[in-house]
Amino acid sequence: MKRIILSIAAVALVLNIASCREVKENAEEAGNAVENAANAAGEAAGDAVDAAGNAVEEATNAAGEAVDAAGNAVEDATNAAGEAIDGVKEKAGEAMDKAEGAVNDAKDAAGNAVDGVKDAAKDAKAAVKDGAAKVKNIGNH
Repeated sequence: MKRIILSIAAVALVLNIASCREVKENAEEAGNAVENAANAAGEAAGDAVDAAGNAVEEATNAAGEAVDAAGNAVEDATNAAGEAIDGVKEKAGEAMDKAEGAVNDAKDAAGNAVDGVKDAAKDAKAAVKDGAAKVKNIGNH
């Protein structure tokens, strides 16, 4: 009986040792799984940070491009407005020149008309004198 008890104890001891090895192996596998999961999470977090950094950089570049485009649009609008103002000044100058020419032409025409009236008055005066002289001569005959 002692032998049977010792045999049962030896079998139990062997089973217990085997069971401890399985627990240790399972614990090591679980530890490895946790370590692998932590590494994967760290890599995922690093990738997320990189992606966020890239997104911020792209957004910054896009904002810079938008500011540049807006600046160009303002510059183009300013240039166009300047060109329009220059065109208006030029046309206003041309209109002033034409108006000045028209005023000078009207002045010349008025002067010519006055001269014509003066000439006509002189001619009329001379005709009246001549007519008076003829009338006087008629009375003397």
